[in-house]
Amino acid sequence: VVAEDVVGISFDATCSTVFRGRAGEQVGVSKKGGEHWDTIVWMDHRALAEADECTATNHRVLGHVGGVMSPEMATPKLMWVKRHLPDAWARTGQLFDLADFLTFKASGSLARSQCTLTAKWTFLAHEEIGWRPDFFEAVGLADIFEHGALPDRASPVGSDLGPLTEEAAAALGLTTNCRVGAGLIDAFAGALGVIGGLDNIERHLALIAGTSSCVMAMSAEPCGFAGVWGPYFGVALPGLWLSEGGQSATGALLDHIIRWHGGEPDAATHKRIVERVTALRAEEGLDLAPRLHVLPDFHGNRSPLADPHALGVISGLTLDSSFDSLARLYWRTAVAIALGVRHVLEALNANGYVIDTLHVTGGHTRNPLLMELYADATGCTVLESESGDAVLLGTAMSAAAVAGLYPSLAEACAAMRQPGRQRRPNPAARSRFDRDYRVFLEMHRQRQALDALQ
Repeated sequence: VVAEDVVGISFDATCSTVFRGRAGEQVGVSKKGGEHWDTIVWMDHRALAEADECTATNHRVLGHVGGVMSPEMATPKLMWVKRHLPDAWARTGQLFDLADFLTFKASGSLARSQCTLTAKWTFLAHEEIGWRPDFFEAVGLADIFEHGALPDRASPVGSDLGPLTEEAAAALGLTTNCRVGAGLIDAFAGALGVIGGLDNIERHLALIAGTSSCVMAMSAEPCGFAGVWGPYFGVALPGLWLSEGGQSATGALLDHIIRWHGGEPDAATHKRIVERVTALRAEEGLDLAPRLHVLPDFHGNRSPLADPHALGVISGLTLDSSFDSLARLYWRTAVAIALGVRHVLEALNANGYVIDTLHVTGGHTRNPLLMELYADATGCTVLESESGDAVLLGTAMSAAAVAGLYPSLAEACAAMRQPGRQRRPNPAARSRFDRDYRVFLEMHRQRQALDALQ
């Protein structure tokens, strides 16, 4: 492909928070680092106390984050920096979600995506005035607009932010004829890539699963309830509402289980464990380690409990420290991850959705145990995207829209969708996982009771 053939570009990125000075210089936000540590990664939970303060305001913006502010959102992080690094806050003149920072670097535009601002910055895209200054005043951030260079309105996904700058075109090997489209948070791009353009969209759930897992459901009408983020308006497709749930550590949790046993969680180790689990199930039956149970909330419960303070639980351990004991614990942790998706799914279906099809993309598609479990433990038909990377596909849809290759983002999604490999749940496994799910819910109740005794 020659450079002139590339007519549109867009960006997806994690919902990390970038701090820059008024002239665009880096502003360090680490107590121990230098100025080059200018970005707080999404999964950084340093601002737990500040998140709790946001929740305590009971402000109506919380009605669009599931009623509880997460430390993974932007506002608590900004509060933490202002409180603990006041010099850095004083020097900050530009604040970005990471995808917006990349479109800024590419185009020079200070526009912000409707996806990022609505999902992570408490912007109410469905209202004429999106920002709520009284909320920021309540949490000590009345000066956010002096330090953020934030726009009054957000830019819909795929809207035109202008051409590549000469500097960006040279760095990317492209031309200044290439248009830059407003970007997305990575998981939202994945949702666009797997369910964008579908009919009966309320029946479909996107699961973007890697280090963590995000579940995304879209609907024509808002479906808001406690414990699930949203409903967000127009954060992926124009005119549609999106509800977001998820698990803060899934692939990372399986890596953690391996490290507990002194292993290195590389691809070869995961493969060896999966092969051993398969062999053990063949020898001992499909109900492997039935008295071993896991609550996977080692990094809090994002949804449906919205409890960032939640802790993981393992019940049924013995003195066995062999490789087979690792294989059994790995299997039961994978079961717990799938049951966590079922927990979110049931909350969605109890509040307006009718989901029966799960579209999976991300690193979990390379783990055959998880892919089997997502069907069998949830009872859903599972579709695995054949696009290779649905997150990049969703971002390409935004780029195609801004380039004018299709009349609208919705039409780009419909035209660029890729087929998926289908897996149906095994009816014979239903009773086994129904039992596991009852135990799963009981463990939640018991953990709550134990916490109450502290």
